[in-house]
Amino acid sequence: MSTLTENKKKKTAIRGLGAALVGFAGWAVLLVVFGMIDPNILKINNILNLLRSMAKYLLVGVGQGVILITGNIDLSIGSVVAMSAMISATLMSKGIPIIVALLVALAACLAFGFVNGVLVGKFKLPPFIATLGTMFCARGVAYMANGNRNTDAISTGLGKEAGDAFQNFFYYGKTLGIYNAFWIAFVIFCVVFFIMAKTRTGRHIYAIGSNVEAAKLSGVNVFMTTTKTYLISAFCSFVVGLILAGQAGMGNMEAGNSYEMYGVAAGVIGGISPLGGTGLLLGAFAGAGVWQTLENGLGIIGAPVGIQRIVIGLIVTGAVLFDVVVRQGVGSKKKAK
Repeated sequence: MSTLTENKKKKTAIRGLGAALVGFAGWAVLLVVFGMIDPNILKINNILNLLRSMAKYLLVGVGQGVILITGNIDLSIGSVVAMSAMISATLMSKGIPIIVALLVALAACLAFGFVNGVLVGKFKLPPFIATLGTMFCARGVAYMANGNRNTDAISTGLGKEAGDAFQNFFYYGKTLGIYNAFWIAFVIFCVVFFIMAKTRTGRHIYAIGSNVEAAKLSGVNVFMTTTKTYLISAFCSFVVGLILAGQAGMGNMEAGNSYEMYGVAAGVIGGISPLGGTGLLLGAFAGAGVWQTLENGLGIIGAPVGIQRIVIGLIVTGAVLFDVVVRQGVGSKKKAK
């Protein structure tokens, strides 16, 4: 029995790695194609800006990707992003120290992640319905944080020096020649990748996505594991909110709109199955790169926004369709045996 389980794990890992590598290959092809159309796309400054802009998609891709692997979804991501930006920026614009503002915003985001985990893992609400409800609630909190209006500039409360320090740390500053926003996202990606690949929690997440009933019989605490995935998603959304606040120098109530779908797109493009149980977070990295390169490249060559959305939508749909076809093919082979 253990041999069969190990073989299944190896096949799943190989398939996930293959899908991720296809994503990276697609990313490389896109860069080459866009570079041939407009050489400016491959200039170092544009690549650095692309990596910085990609950071937010990478983070929501990691958060959503972990949840997709369990066979669930988180529709509250974008609203939690807005809540993080609004709460932190509101407090900082009123002179509250940065660390206090960030801790308050973090607590609020994690609270929503915990509620999502309880609703889905404990009370068995369909994740679409549960997180749709918390999506509206989190957006409501974002609106209420500063009295239904965007915040003043962060520097008005913190002062120019502290305000610039916050913005440089999360968005405009560089370390080793690369924007800090990318480094922040990359470090979080590496930590979550390690959790998924090398820890018991990661194994339990895959087990739930493969077969939740079998996972229960194996002793997996489905409620706790599901809650952990939503907490990871909430933390990633919290950081994205800070990046957006750092970029704008203020909080915007509409920040994070559709980011939950960007997370799905990043994961699915990179081979994370929306049906659960398969895929590597490495794929979310590739998917975020593909998404940002498409957005960046199509924008530079002057493609209308509508065309950009159609192209990306077709790619996402194609990736999901491919996953379904592959799964059906695998299922047919098993039945034939």
